[in-house]
Amino acid sequence: MPLQNYFPETRSPNPNQTSNFPLPQAAYIHIPFCRRRCYYCDFAISVVGEKLRGESSQTIAEYLQFLCQEIQQSSDLGKPLETIFFGGGTPSLLDGSQLEFILKTLEQKFGINPSAEISIEVDPATFDLAQLRDYQLAGVNRFSLGVQTFQDNLLTLAGRSHRREDIVDAINLIHQANINNWSLDLISGLPQQTLADWESSLETAIKLSPHHISSYDLIVEDGTPFAKQYQPGDRPLPDDRTTADMYVLAQEMLTKAGYTHYEISNYSQPGKQCRHNRVYWQGESYYGFGMGAASYLNGQRFTRPRTRSSYYQWLENGCVIDTPVLTKDELFLETLMLGLRLKEGLNIQQLSAKFGTELAMWTIENLHPYQQRGWVGLTDQQISLKDPQGFLFSNEILSTLFSLKM
Repeated sequence: MPLQNYFPETRSPNPNQTSNFPLPQAAYIHIPFCRRRCYYCDFAISVVGEKLRGESSQTIAEYLQFLCQEIQQSSDLGKPLETIFFGGGTPSLLDGSQLEFILKTLEQKFGINPSAEISIEVDPATFDLAQLRDYQLAGVNRFSLGVQTFQDNLLTLAGRSHRREDIVDAINLIHQANINNWSLDLISGLPQQTLADWESSLETAIKLSPHHISSYDLIVEDGTPFAKQYQPGDRPLPDDRTTADMYVLAQEMLTKAGYTHYEISNYSQPGKQCRHNRVYWQGESYYGFGMGAASYLNGQRFTRPRTRSSYYQWLENGCVIDTPVLTKDELFLETLMLGLRLKEGLNIQQLSAKFGTELAMWTIENLHPYQQRGWVGLTDQQISLKDPQGFLFSNEILSTLFSLKM
């Protein structure tokens, strides 16, 4: 198809402008506390030990006061929240009254749509039935359970504090609470993990029938205990061929079981996609609150300080955000990187309207080699990555586009 057929009625925008940034209707709330640090984790967390008492309880209470201070001091940009996500850390270390305190602060500051999706990450062995019901009463309607693997030996190697028995107990509690929107997280590529281990975890997850499954490939991050022990590609980490086989196996098994592979690492039953995470992938604006939390407001991406002391000091200094507004090229590359994570990919007309016909044509031209390899789908309306091979090689595709553009 001639390239001009992709753009029947588009006009290039002013080259000196990026776009009108949408108003935020989503908020991420970072709860940094964990009983211990997992060996693969590089998140901004604060270890409080196995028992929440005395100093640990005071530390959490103090943090929540600072967190709500940040919410109260922030600018209300005019629309009620449609999604809220409590991440961490281990948000399920909070009790129901603490969670309610944060949600009431958000409601007073921004308003919360009655139909809003309110998600919380919960870890096995960190909650009981009363706690789940308190969360529901506070407004939480989506739960994400951090399983990672069903093999006890792999949980030990990963530094997780729960075991398979705790996972079974946690899921029983979820059913007792009649939770009708819950997700389960898995990690592939763990040390000593075999393809048979991964297949077993997938089979178990499918039998449990969560509404949503997130399947992440392990990344050995600098500064983590794993980085001190392992080098990517070296044993006991699975080799690249095995991790690729794990990715394809997850796609085959989960889609066969009726899950839609709607994003590179995420699968859902009908109507159960994570609305909050789609905010990120669609390049929409969002608030971020708490230690290490990221926000995207008025074209500025900003990550808060990663320790409690530096975060508290930042609050006391007036919450200054001094990052520059994204340039047109930066926003364009981010749009490609995030939008191509989704099954539907990017709409060519919208891409052209936002960034100009020239950039949209440039994208199509440079994706043609990958279309010929069967990794990219191109129609007169959409650009998307093919499942599973396009998703599997997304880093190669995107790094090529970035190198050509930078």
